[in-house]
Order: sequence, then C-alpha cells, then structure tokens
Amino acid sequence: MATPRTGIGTTRRLTALLLIGIFCAGCVERRLLIRTNPPGAMAYVDDYQVGLTPIGTSFTYYGTRKIRLVKDGYQPLTVYERINPPWYEIPPFDFFAENILRREIRDTRVLEYQLIPQPVSPPQQLLERAQSLRSRAATQPPLPAVGEPGVAPSAGPPVEGLGAFPQSQSVLNPPPPPSMPNSAP
Repeated sequence: MATPRTGIGTTRRLTALLLIGIFCAGCVERRLLIRTNPPGAMAYVDDYQVGLTPIGTSFTYYGTRKIRLVKDGYQPLTVYERINPPWYEIPPFDFFAENILRREIRDTRVLEYQLIPQPVSPPQQLLERAQSLRSRAATQPPLPAVGEPGVAPSAGPPVEGLGAFPQSQSVLNPPPPPSMPNSAP
C-alpha cells in the first residue's frame, strides 16, 4: 500500500528538478552572419545599420528580414530574406529548448551576396550630357538675387497645371494697421 508521503516526495523531487532545470537552463543564441563579395559593404537589417560586411548580428524572432547592402562603386542591393525557425524553435518544443535543456544552442544563419559593379558611362556620353545641361541653363533667365534692397521680386511667367494659383501683387511695405482708440472706462 502506497503512503501519501511517497506521492508528496515524488512531487517535490519533480518540482525541484524542474526549478533546477529552469535556473540552470540553456538558451538559444540566434546569429545572422552577412557576407558580401567584395567585402566592406554597409549592411542594414530591417532599416537598422549593423556595420560593414562581413558582419554578425543577433536577432530574436524568425521571419522575413529586409537586408540592404550599400557600397561605393556598386549597385545598392535590397533583399527580403525569409529565415525559417528550426524544429526545436516551433511550439511546444521551443519551451524545452529555451528553458529546460542544460546547454546553449547556437543557430547561426549565413547569408552571402554578390554585389554588382555600378555601370560606368563612356566619357563621350558624359561630356554630351554635360553640354546639353549647360546649354539648357544658358537659355534660362537668371534668378533674381535674394535680399536686394528696394527691388520687388519679379513675378515669372504664369504657372500651368493643376493647383496653379493666380499671381498676386506683392507689397514691399504694407501700411500699418489702424490704431484703435482706447475704450477703457
């Protein structure tokens, strides 16, 4: 015949083991390692700057991450990368992996990207574009200098399109407001 004391002792032992397991528990360390070819690109994860590649950063939640890579001389690269959880991070297994196991689990994801060089325009094409911009700028009337005393800003040609307002006359020195007689008793 089992005594009630044996049942209580077993319950206490299980509770003690569970508490020891919780306080001596391991944890899951999640790391994201970003590499680029060539290295040295500025990496942004979910619009937060993390540093120059190769770079490692920790993360808390799995899911889709926005990775943006920027390097001078190369086209900027934006990728939405799906990071799926491992089997031990799916409920209810995640409770045991993060609270009961007595070892640290490292989940490192390595993302590698090839950066594409920025296309270089031929010098002749650049010179032609510069000449066309220079000729367009020469045909425009010069802008009036800001703050010349005694010169009212000139109204340019009427603006066409949606939201155009009729031009109004500008007043250089508005008349002072009429003074109010003192009506205090």
